[in-house]
Amino acid sequence: MFKEVLRRPAGLLSAAVVALSFGAPAMAQEQLSIATGGTGGVYYPMGGGLAEIINNHIDGYAAAAEVTGASVENMGLIATGDADLAIGLADTVSQAYTGTGRFEGQQLPMVRGLASLYANMVQIVALEGSGITSLEDLRGKRVSIGAPGSGTEVNTNAILEANGISYDDIDEQRLNFNETADALSNGDIDAGFWSVGAPTSSILNLATTQDIVIIELTEAEMAAAMDANATFAMTTLAGGSYNGVDADISVLGIPNVLTVSSEMSDDLAYSITKAMFENIAELQAVHPAANETTIDFTIAATPVPLHPGAIRYYEEVGVTIPDDLRP
Repeated sequence: MFKEVLRRPAGLLSAAVVALSFGAPAMAQEQLSIATGGTGGVYYPMGGGLAEIINNHIDGYAAAAEVTGASVENMGLIATGDADLAIGLADTVSQAYTGTGRFEGQQLPMVRGLASLYANMVQIVALEGSGITSLEDLRGKRVSIGAPGSGTEVNTNAILEANGISYDDIDEQRLNFNETADALSNGDIDAGFWSVGAPTSSILNLATTQDIVIIELTEAEMAAAMDANATFAMTTLAGGSYNGVDADISVLGIPNVLTVSSEMSDDLAYSITKAMFENIAELQAVHPAANETTIDFTIAATPVPLHPGAIRYYEEVGVTIPDDLRP
């Protein structure tokens, strides 16, 4: 469970104007890639918001959010250097760092945290009238378990396995969020798993055309999942998050971590961390999930060591860094 959340000197202005008037080349910008997820989730808009903060507040860098298969794929992109920053679910990030679970035999010790952004909620969605009202009702049904390489699939497998349900018991479909919503709407599947910040666009859109239900786990099912996956915690999906879902629903929550490689320079990691927290309102304007993006949440929820550049910023603002978050 979560751990207990330049100003230019005036004298240089004329020289600068003269230089520009003679066509001096613009300073080259270093490109940064932010690995996110599909367009139907929260990773992509959050990554886009972070890219804008970097573009607007860090000189010499230009960032862009990239569509990916999400958490599992993103850790590989950090390891190969094909992404400079990546968002991932805490359990996937932890497995990558320790070489366990989906990363058995391929430990990625270079993974470092910059911050924890917000908590995903595992949302199991079916259509009203489907007859699916419980986890057990998924047996024999067509179920989207998440896109290949996604943290949703990791979470789905953990929840099902902890409660005695294997992929042999269901007709599993590996679909991204938008595909899952479309398949539910078209009657091609019976239920789908989302591990994503709430509300998320793909479920919002589905709920405008179909009557949906969110499947609530029992206390025993919640406990079994949390025993099997230490990064799970119980949280609440607020009533009214989606059309027709009026009551609060208890769901499993899991943090999302903004990661980089240990090879990133301390100065750049520091600048990104500082720019994000000092301009957090810009990220919150992109998606309300960023209301959870705080330093306290980072210290409570990050499952891997923080990058030294991030630690420099946190200590600069008076935060004590626990030993287990130091490289």
